[in-house]
Amino acid sequence: MRLNLDELCGCFPTGRYYPGIAERMRMLPQETIEGLAEEFDAHAAWVDLPFAVIDFETTGLHAEKDRVLEMGIVLFSQGELEAHHNFLIHPGMPVPEEARAVHGIGDDELKDAPRFEALVPTLWELLRGRIAVAYNAQFDRGFLYAELKRAGLGSERDLPPAFRPDVHWIDPLVWVRELQKFERSKKLSDVCARLGIPLDRAHRAASDAEATGKVLLALAPQMPKSYAEVMRLQLRYSQQQEAELARWRARRNKS
Repeated sequence: MRLNLDELCGCFPTGRYYPGIAERMRMLPQETIEGLAEEFDAHAAWVDLPFAVIDFETTGLHAEKDRVLEMGIVLFSQGELEAHHNFLIHPGMPVPEEARAVHGIGDDELKDAPRFEALVPTLWELLRGRIAVAYNAQFDRGFLYAELKRAGLGSERDLPPAFRPDVHWIDPLVWVRELQKFERSKKLSDVCARLGIPLDRAHRAASDAEATGKVLLALAPQMPKSYAEVMRLQLRYSQQQEAELARWRARRNKS
């Protein structure tokens, strides 16, 4: 039976435990917390673990019918930027004008770019052994899994954490919504401006990914330290935020 951690621990809003609770948490088995990647020590400081920030630019908003046309992967290790990679990807369809107006990427720029399936081995190597991070991770996860499915990737062994649907990603947007809840805008560009983080090429994948990683690190002092606890609280906050959004939509529809 899965333990209910909400019944076992109480903590301050930042995720810091009440006295005596931290030691009790360390005794809990790793598998009681949903979405952890088994490669990592659940009690390790997440900020010291290697992570990869992922960002996509796409032809639209729907993963099942739209396609990825640019992917940024920015690597961090020990809290420092290690490397960043940017890939233009031929989407196999014309780029709609409304999408091109957002990111500035058109058909001419993509005509000689590789298809997604050709990049899978490279992405595999870059993402192996790293926690996945994305701003509004639900969007990027959806597109990644849809592209992997179209590429024919199945149940291969030793998949990178980012490729496995049962492994959750760290999502700085969830933490922005919690830690900056009284700020009106939660857009990445506005969050960067508040935190003094440069974002020179907004809506280009590698630039957004790098900014996302720096936002996450800027929020780190207000977040739990352990990998397990940051994922546990993120799931709770995400569920609360989704419920609040659903209530807001219901009120708007009635008015």
